[in-house]
Amino acid sequence: MDNRPIGIFDSGVGGLTVAKQVMKVLKNENIVYFGDTARLPYGSKSKETVTRFSKQIVRFLLTKNVKAIIIACNTASANSLEELRKTFDVPIFGVVVPGASEAVKATKNKKVGIIGTLGTVRTGEYKKLICEADSSIQVFSKACPLFVPLVEEGWTNTEITKLTAKEYLGELLKEGIDSLVLGCTHYPLLKRCIGDIVGENVKLVDPAKETAITVKNFLIDNNMINDGKEDKNHIFYVSDYTEQFDVLCEKALKKVYKPQVIDIESY
Repeated sequence: MDNRPIGIFDSGVGGLTVAKQVMKVLKNENIVYFGDTARLPYGSKSKETVTRFSKQIVRFLLTKNVKAIIIACNTASANSLEELRKTFDVPIFGVVVPGASEAVKATKNKKVGIIGTLGTVRTGEYKKLICEADSSIQVFSKACPLFVPLVEEGWTNTEITKLTAKEYLGELLKEGIDSLVLGCTHYPLLKRCIGDIVGENVKLVDPAKETAITVKNFLIDNNMINDGKEDKNHIFYVSDYTEQFDVLCEKALKKVYKPQVIDIESY
């Protein structure tokens, strides 16, 4: 048994959707969450910058004695996972591999859509992993850079957001996709809006749940599960705080966790 917490990080608040799934799937685990709200979005930044930011965050999380780390950011997962695993002696999990695996299971007509940030789509990581698993699947990718700021603004189901989603998703629907990977952890907060646009015949794939299951299986296999004897203690940190964090925390977790602000540049 290992009662140390699990570290989770994201470029902002999107990773709260992963924290939600970890809380559901790993009920006894404690969480240390970091949202890099001062430096978001990551999707428009270079691989080198995203990796540098990610290394700083991992160094910070290690000061909190975490037993494993989840990169709750598709851009950082696609760009930096392997480098982080080479650099740090701690189990590190991304959201892309579990998301790709779930997409392969979900599609029936072998046409999968991927939406994500510019940084995630540019890597082609989802397409690569899906096609490696099943070369008969056609993958259609679309960068949706405006979705993250809309979520961060709290505009998850406004008319502006609906019009933006309609514009972005139109191309993918014309291709006849039957599954759509929400390739950014902010996007599940837009699930209702996106679902209205794509319709009930398109399955929305949220990598967060599959990621939580992957981590649970790893902890069980390595005898690292929390025994649940202590009270749960979830702690949240950000690099910049506004009240918008509270609004989106309430939306994602149904509870407001007050974050502590830290200077991530010092790590």
